[in-house]
Amino acid sequence: MAVQISMNTENPDGNKKAINLSSLRKIRKNHNILKELILDKINSNGGFVNTHSHLDRAFTITPETLHMSNATLKEKWFLVDSIKKNSSVYQIYDRMLYAVERMYLQNVQAIGTFIDVDEVIEDKSIKAAQMLKESIGSDIKIKFINQTLKGVIDHKAREWFNLGAEFVDIIGGLPAKDAGHEDEHLDILMETAKRLNKPVHVHVDQFNTAAEKETEQLANKTIEHGLEGRVTAIHCISVGAHPSEYRNELYKKMAKAKLNVITCPTAWIDSRRSEELAPIHNSIAPVEEMIPLGINVAMGTDNIADLLKPFTSGNMWTELRFLLESCRYYNIEELVNIATVNGLKVLDI
Repeated sequence: MAVQISMNTENPDGNKKAINLSSLRKIRKNHNILKELILDKINSNGGFVNTHSHLDRAFTITPETLHMSNATLKEKWFLVDSIKKNSSVYQIYDRMLYAVERMYLQNVQAIGTFIDVDEVIEDKSIKAAQMLKESIGSDIKIKFINQTLKGVIDHKAREWFNLGAEFVDIIGGLPAKDAGHEDEHLDILMETAKRLNKPVHVHVDQFNTAAEKETEQLANKTIEHGLEGRVTAIHCISVGAHPSEYRNELYKKMAKAKLNVITCPTAWIDSRRSEELAPIHNSIAPVEEMIPLGINVAMGTDNIADLLKPFTSGNMWTELRFLLESCRYYNIEELVNIATVNGLKVLDI
């Protein structure tokens, strides 16, 4: 028999009514059932895979530096120099270890993280990453990718890129940093990847504008270099700013290149308003259009509690929730794949 308690609630007709606690418990259970179903399936697949992060800069935001987060993305590429310059190897290691521990508590089975390797930070992140490898053992798989915030064409930047490429598991790129020379930037990434037999992860289409066609450019270069299935496009938020005719042709080209896509929803939900005219869209890659065409989609957290994303906590369920809500995508099996096995493929595991 259900327990009845008297509370000061009313029916629509104004009469007071007792609350049925067993009914409330049932409502609460039904409310959580979809989340629990998805998490159970993710755990059955070994746990979450965080394919994209920047753990060497994680947890560096402070009340004193919070105002710097109002800067534009390109400005932040330079503002992080102060953090990189003033961090010791052990501070970087501590940040990365703390982030990995938080991922482990969420049952994350694998992580892909970019690390800065350039003239400002030099090899400090490489040394910290090596320490991290040795300390975590086999508890969680981790793949390192070299960040190219200084580009790869400048002589000094190229030297540090080459050094980083030898150490990391995956070759990283940022064509927008070598604006006007994006093709050359991609050629350098891909020639290096072929020489070292490593996959490639490239930040593309980050400004939510139809003026960007970096995902298409990346697909073309992937085919040109014969690296089908070995290249991943990170973010791709500008794809949604293009009309459907362009998007549909782009998806065909991406499928031909076997291009992987990484989406990091909370990292881009704050994309700034613009007066540019475009199809109505949000600032998340339109993965609900990509997946039915066979494009492999995975997800990541991107920056965690740093100048770029000061309030992002690195919660994987939050990322998946933002993804399914922003794309209105409710295919549970595919959501589980995005959170798990698709990410393993992206990280070459």
